[in-house]
Amino acid sequence: MKFTNRVTVTGMKPSKGMMENGQAYDSTKVYVMTELDASKDKGAGSATVEYPFNLSDEFPKFKHLFIDGRSIQADVDFEQVTNGKTSKMIIHGIKPVSTGSAAALKA
Repeated sequence: MKFTNRVTVTGMKPSKGMMENGQAYDSTKVYVMTELDASKDKGAGSATVEYPFNLSDEFPKFKHLFIDGRSIQADVDFEQVTNGKTSKMIIHGIKPVSTGSAAALKA
């Protein structure tokens, strides 16, 4: 299931290298502000949730938007996927909307 949602992105982090067992890894993590579940009166407010977003070469395209620890508003293309037992959300595209000069960027 794919959908686009306007969210607050609080940061991004690239990761690339080799594990001790010789397996390579290459990814970018995106941190999105998400409302806490308050349905059972056990939480209030929001927290940051980590989502995978393509390879580490995505990070330089967005790094300049997070100057001085700023977060940004962005239209984010999400996809919910499953292996039949568990599901997870992944990000396919990010289009910043908080700065008028920011060009739309998409994977």
